[in-house]
Amino acid sequence: MTEAAPPQSPTRLPSAESLRFSLGDGMALRIGVAVGLSLISAALLVALSGHNPIAAFTAIATGAVGSPHQIGAALNRTTPYLLAGCGVAVCFRAGIINIGAEGQIALGGVGAAAVALHWPGSAPAVSVAAALIGAATAGAMWAALATVIHLGRRVHEVLVTLLLNFVALLLVQQALAGPLGQFGAGFLQSPEMPPASWLWKLPQFSVHAGFLLALVAAGASSLMLWRTPFGFALRVAGNSRRAAAYAGFSMPLITWGVMLLAGALAGLAGGVEVLGIHHRLIEGFSLGFGFKAVTVALLGALEPVAVIPAALFVGFLEAGSLSMQRQIGVPSSLVIVIEGVTMLFVLAATARRM
Repeated sequence: MTEAAPPQSPTRLPSAESLRFSLGDGMALRIGVAVGLSLISAALLVALSGHNPIAAFTAIATGAVGSPHQIGAALNRTTPYLLAGCGVAVCFRAGIINIGAEGQIALGGVGAAAVALHWPGSAPAVSVAAALIGAATAGAMWAALATVIHLGRRVHEVLVTLLLNFVALLLVQQALAGPLGQFGAGFLQSPEMPPASWLWKLPQFSVHAGFLLALVAAGASSLMLWRTPFGFALRVAGNSRRAAAYAGFSMPLITWGVMLLAGALAGLAGGVEVLGIHHRLIEGFSLGFGFKAVTVALLGALEPVAVIPAALFVGFLEAGSLSMQRQIGVPSSLVIVIEGVTMLFVLAATARRM
């Protein structure tokens, strides 16, 4: 008599808990403590310089959220950090150390400007969509070049992506000195783009639609990371490449996937900065954005959803820094110190996880 097989338990989808910032191991609490310690350290530095720390932080707060326009400016500053930071976080999760967001953002701006300036007059929605697609494509292509060199010539991705940043900045200069440049301008910049290609802005707040796009990108990146086979594969690869190979996952395909995704997100960051803020391509418009994206990704513990508050933290800090310098006399470079100390504390708090 054949023994009956035990009933199989129904297949369960990943729970919603996987989409949340990890609370079970106290990760959010540890990062909160790390941020608090960094602010205490900054307050001590302000006090040592002979200024009132409470007055300095109050000036930062009023400079960032003192009016609807200032809030909008802070959110606009947050947008490129959030977009590029999500891409960096996904790469780091897969064990791919992509330091090339700076160049990918710059070429994303070139892609957006090229499409906006040469796209025939059409409806604003079409013009904006075409320019953003051009930005994402340019960023992804630059990331693809780094991937080809990394996989084809076995050059470490840190070296490739870092050095290509400088090449990208030179290409922006050449584009502005040539086909995209404005004749007779005092410095390297493109002509103003047609108003149809400008990003829509919320009245009073002056925050452009790129911020909403960044929020959607963060949510989509989290869904991809936790709810798709590709996300599972890249998480396995990030934890152990030998385990990924044993499971049958292709590391080159994972590398291609995360690099193209990160390049497209960084390109979008450059596109929204050009289309939503400057309305023209300007030399050096993205200086420092890519490295701030790495900071934001690490502050968010490589969780795309957690990158949102991390980007807001950095964006609002920087937006209020000039107000602190004007009102109190504390140099705005203190914000850079706060960001650096915060990242060190957060890395210490999340060392076991990453």
